[in-house]
Amino acid sequence: MLLFIPVGIVAGILSTVTGLASLASYPALLYWGALNPISANITNTSALLFNVVSSGISSKRELDGHWKELFKVMTIIFFGGIVGVILLTFLPSKDFEYAVPVFIAAAGIGILLPSKDTTKAPTAKVVEEDTVGSKKMLVDFGMIVLFFAIGIYGSYFGAAAGVILLAVLSRTSKDPFPVYNAIRNVAMGSANVIGTILYSFKYGQHGSTHIYWALAIPLGIGFLIGGYVGPKMVRVLPVKLIKIVTGILALYLAYTQFVSAYGIHLFYFF
Repeated sequence: MLLFIPVGIVAGILSTVTGLASLASYPALLYWGALNPISANITNTSALLFNVVSSGISSKRELDGHWKELFKVMTIIFFGGIVGVILLTFLPSKDFEYAVPVFIAAAGIGILLPSKDTTKAPTAKVVEEDTVGSKKMLVDFGMIVLFFAIGIYGSYFGAAAGVILLAVLSRTSKDPFPVYNAIRNVAMGSANVIGTILYSFKYGQHGSTHIYWALAIPLGIGFLIGGYVGPKMVRVLPVKLIKIVTGILALYLAYTQFVSAYGIHLFYFF
C-alpha cells in the first residue's frame, strides 16, 4: 500500500504537466494492486480527486481572471461524465477499448503539431470574423460537443483523458499554455467527482465495480503532493519541451493500449 504514495507523486506530476497520470497509476493498480481493469480505472478516478484539489490550489495564479471559462468547461464535462458512468456500469467496456488507442494517438499528434502563436494580439479582421453570430454559435456548439465527449471518455475509461482535453485546448484556447493547462487540470475533476459518487454505490452489471479505498487513499496522498508540484514545474519548463514530451508519451501510451486491446505487437522491443 505504501508503494502507491510515490507512485501517486509521479502520477500527479505527470497528470498536471502532461495529462498522463495513467502512465504510472493505472499499471500500478493493475499489477501491484492486482485489480481488474474496471476496478483499477475507477479506483484511479477516485484518487485523482486529490490531484484536482492540490493542482487547483497551486494554479491559483494562472486561474485568476479565467474562472468563468473554467466553470463552463467543468459544467459540460460534468454532464458528460454522468453519461460515461452510466455506460461503464451498464455496458461492456471491451468494445470501447478498441477505440481508445485511436483517441490517445490523435491527442498525441494534436499536441505535437504546431499550434497558433497565442502571444500575438489578433488582428481587427480576425476579431471581426470571430464575432460573427452564426460562425461563433457553430464554433461554440462544436466545443460543447467536444467537452461533453471528453467528459464521457474521462469517466468511462479515463486513460489519457487529460491529454485529450489538453490537445483540444491547445488548438482552441487563446490563452498561454500554463493557463489552459491549469483549466484542464481542474476541469477534468468534474468527471472524477461524479464518477466517485456513483461508483461508491457499487451498482451496475459488473460485480467488481467498486472503489478500492485501501489503494485509492495512499495513491491519493501521492496525487496531492504531485498535483501541487506539477503546476510549479509548468511555470519554469519550456512549453515546447512539455508538448514534445507529452506527445511522445501519449503515442507510447496509445501503442500500449493498442497492444492490450488487439494483442498485436508492432515493435517487439516495447
